[in-house]
Parts: sequence; C-alpha cells; structure tokens
Amino acid sequence: MTRTDSRRALLAAAAALPLALAIRPAAAQTAGMSSGGDMIRGFSKERLARMGAVLTEQASPARNTFPGCVAAIARFGEPVLLEAYGHQDAARTKPMLKDAIFLQASMTKPLTSVAAMMLIEEGRMKLMDPIGQWLPELRDLKVEVRPANGPAELVAPARQPTVQDLLRHTAGFVYSNSAPSARIKDAYEQQNIEGRGVSITGDEMLKRLGQIPLAWQPGTRFHYSICTDVLGLLVERVAGQRLDTVIAERITTPLGMVDTAWFVTPEKRARVAEALDADPLKAEMWRNYRIEQDLRAESYLKGGAGTVSTAQDYVKFAQMLANGGSFQGRRYLSPATVRLMMSNHMAGMAGGPDASTGPGYGFGLGFAVRLADGMAVVPGSPGDAMWAGAWGTVFTIDRAEGLVAILMTQGPSTRTHSRMLFKTLVYSAMAESARNGMPG
Repeated sequence: MTRTDSRRALLAAAAALPLALAIRPAAAQTAGMSSGGDMIRGFSKERLARMGAVLTEQASPARNTFPGCVAAIARFGEPVLLEAYGHQDAARTKPMLKDAIFLQASMTKPLTSVAAMMLIEEGRMKLMDPIGQWLPELRDLKVEVRPANGPAELVAPARQPTVQDLLRHTAGFVYSNSAPSARIKDAYEQQNIEGRGVSITGDEMLKRLGQIPLAWQPGTRFHYSICTDVLGLLVERVAGQRLDTVIAERITTPLGMVDTAWFVTPEKRARVAEALDADPLKAEMWRNYRIEQDLRAESYLKGGAGTVSTAQDYVKFAQMLANGGSFQGRRYLSPATVRLMMSNHMAGMAGGPDASTGPGYGFGLGFAVRLADGMAVVPGSPGDAMWAGAWGTVFTIDRAEGLVAILMTQGPSTRTHSRMLFKTLVYSAMAESARNGMPG
C-alpha cells in the first residue's frame, strides 16, 4: 500500500467514526464554554429558568404530571444545575428536597451492567461466555417457536444466551406484561419469576426460570426483559458476593452515593418522594417494590429494578461514565470499555428500545444509545446514552456535548411525557454547542 493509499484509508476510517467519539479534550471544551452574565458553562441562565418554570408547572395541580421533581445538569464535570421543583408528597404539603430519595426502577440496570463489565475487565468472565457456565439452572433452556399457522412448539436454542445477551436484552427472556404468548406470560406470573410482592430467592427463581421457554432464539431480537435481574444473579455467582455488596464496594461507596441502596432505612424514610395518589399505577407498583423492608435474607435483589437513589448520587455515577470510566482520580472502567458499552449492539436484530426512548436509538451494554441526529423526537448527539425508570426517573449522558442530565420524579403513568419533555428542555437551554464544526 502506498503512502497516499494509507492516508486515504485513515481519512475514510476517521470519517466513519461516530461524531460522539470525535470530541476535543474536556479541558479544551470547558475553556470554550461561556460562564458569567447570562451564561453558565454554555447554558443560558434565562433558559434554565424557563425550564424550571415548566417543571414547576408540571408539578402543579393544574397539570398533575407528578407532585415534584429534582433536576441535575453537569457540563464537562462542572455543575450547571441542581434544583428541586414542586412537592415531595402526594398531598403537596412538603416542598421537594434536593436530596429527596426516588425509586429508581430500571435505572438500577446501568449499575448492575457496570458491575458486570468490571468483572469482565478483570478477566473473570467474557461477553461471549454462555450464562449456563455460572447458572447451571439455565443450561437446558428451550425456545418457543410460534408459526403463523399452527400451534407453538418448543425447540432447542441455536446457542445458549451469553453475558452479552443479558446486557443488551437479547437473551430471549421477557417481562410477563410483554410476553408474546399466554404460555410464557402465565408461567412467569405463576412461578413468581419477577418477585412481584412475594419474596423468592435467587436460586429458586433461576430453577423456575430454567423450566420456562425463551420467547425468541438468543441473539436475534431486542426485547426489554428480566435479563438484568438474571445478570445480577450471575454477577453474584462470579463475584462470590451478594449483589448489593458488589455494587457498594465497587461503585456506590467509592463514588460517594450515600443514599443508593435496595431499601430505605427508617431514618431516611422522610425523604422518600411520592407519586400522586391518583396515578393508576402507584398502588400496585408500591406493593411490588417494598423499599421499606430489608428483604435481602429472603428474596433476590433485582439487578434490573430494585434500587433507590437521589439526583445528587446518580449524577456522580453518570459523570463517571461521561468521563470515560473515572471520577475524582479513581478509575472504575477503562475508556475502551465505556466506548464499548455506549456503542450499538443491535445490528441486524429485530426489536428496539423505542417504547422507552422514542425512535432513533439502538441499545448498547446497559443503556440505549442514539444512532444519528435524525429520526429521534428529542435533541441529542449520535452516541448519547440514556435510560429511564418506570417510576419517572431518567438520565442522559452526551459525551460529545460533555453533558450529564438527570431528572428524578415519581410519576409512573406520565413517565414517557416527562422524560421527553425534560430532554427537550435541557438541550433548549444549551446556548453553546461543543460538537466539532457545529455553530453555537
């Protein structure tokens, strides 16, 4: 190959890189962000105030989206906003606290995913490893095949689900409320696979799950599911520790996430934020989550749904990922691992995370990732990562813009509206873009 050919190949490879990876060093970006006067790190104070007014209105009785919320924004590791709006309680008698505690639901999943990737970095397992290597209860799974004409039948899987399948929701597992057949839905519910309101140990859950067919062949379809709950149990087996211990020792304690846990201790219960009593999902979800009870001795810890946290806590975790795996001088993951997690792992597969993200997103290892500027219904950058929880929480990590944004609410029935509105408001308040070649 000639020198000219080599240069052309390098230029072509560079042009193919996602824009989110083609960012200048953080120090240079921060230096280019305006502060002072009406600006704070490239955000307009006037537009941030407008965002606050909208969130306050959403918390009002006139809108009844949620009783209140907490929003946090950081840019290149520097704080832009931490503010509480509305009220903490359903009766609207207590102003929302900045350190209010929110049920995280599926925003637990990134924590478990990072813990799994830490074990992978240590060489204790690999993405390609079949999960039956550590979970023998799941070695003999069958797959339910549902032909267009004729009855469903059970067949052997083309291959076992892998660790990667658990991280990207392509193992063939489901949540009962989205199962594609009555047989699978009924089996999940009758066997208490999701531990909804009734305790079940991890060993017993895996034993029962191993008798239920997969909904699809592994590695063929994204289907949001109990995959991360299974991943949490796999992490326990590999690490030889309970999941809360793994995450506390490796993630939450060193990051200073003092209020992130699987249950709320009595002295912190006055800080728990509430959903509106009129929310039709509140009562059943509250019974299922049982955050005021320490059930660790009798029930498995849900790696996909079980934690509580605060905006102040979660912004540290998100910032660590935005920093490429480090925070305040401590490294948690390598930059290469974070890039891998924030890349799309769904090429050629059916399904997608649209129900949570809207269009334009694929899925990486633990969270959704934006595929391009177009198609989406909210602003962002190619490669931005996000996920959300059923109670109303949501985060966005946009490394191209140096952005971390967190919204904590308790509004399960209005969660899709809230997360889309918040992301629009955040980017609308950003008066200066950090993306190369983009005017700001």
